[in-house]
Amino acid sequence: MLSWIDGRPEELLSIKDRGLAYGDGLFETVAVTAGAPVLLERHLSRLAQSCAQLKIELDHALVRTELLTFCAALGDGVAKLIITRGDGLRGYAPPPAAQPRRILQSSATPAYAPENAEQGVRLFACATRLAEQPLLAGMKHLNRLEQVLARAEWNDPLHAEGLMCDVSGRVVEGVYSNIFMVRDEQLFTPDLSRCGVAGVMRAELLEAAAKLSIPCRVTDISFDELRRADEVFVCNSVYGVWPVLELLDSRWLAGPMTRKLQTIARDLLDS
Repeated sequence: MLSWIDGRPEELLSIKDRGLAYGDGLFETVAVTAGAPVLLERHLSRLAQSCAQLKIELDHALVRTELLTFCAALGDGVAKLIITRGDGLRGYAPPPAAQPRRILQSSATPAYAPENAEQGVRLFACATRLAEQPLLAGMKHLNRLEQVLARAEWNDPLHAEGLMCDVSGRVVEGVYSNIFMVRDEQLFTPDLSRCGVAGVMRAELLEAAAKLSIPCRVTDISFDELRRADEVFVCNSVYGVWPVLELLDSRWLAGPMTRKLQTIARDLLDS
């Protein structure tokens, strides 16, 4: 496994790092194929926007250069880019002279079952709810305890992913994916202005739907509305699109809209 800190091979992290102390930072999980990061511009764009929201002054040109070099050394797999605010002393106040830390880690491409994409997956209905915090909505920050708790709710091979709702019961996302539904030949995905991660594959599929003149709405989706959908699928930037076949007693088929967008996602990941 490759591991770099601030552009150098390293595995040891300062105990003063605010990412460790407060989750004060962000991360991107990037698929790497033949030494090239997939969906690079989407990842870097989200990172830049999130850094601006958190007021982390990052050298984005340097991050790009390091990520490209790291991925070239990796070849194939997954690169995890972590940005923290850097070192600090005790207290929540961000140090005025903090130097952001850049961490890169590699892992093998996950060995997901081919059936997940070919046939579809079952979703586990998680009891853990996502708190609403518009200031953090959309970004992939380091505070992932809600997802940790949700993922601990099931440990069986029947469920490949879990569905998460917010404290008001609105559908938000999967534990590690975004969710879409199709109804009456229209595409719907949850509004993430209160909580949730605005995934890069989600953004790609929304753009592709617009280009194909597929009616698409980003809106609140209730649990009951999701269960009345014609098609449901989940997506992320590593596996692409998985059709959803089952959630509790609701059943779906992998329909034509899902298959069309799955093909687009596959082409993006293979390019």
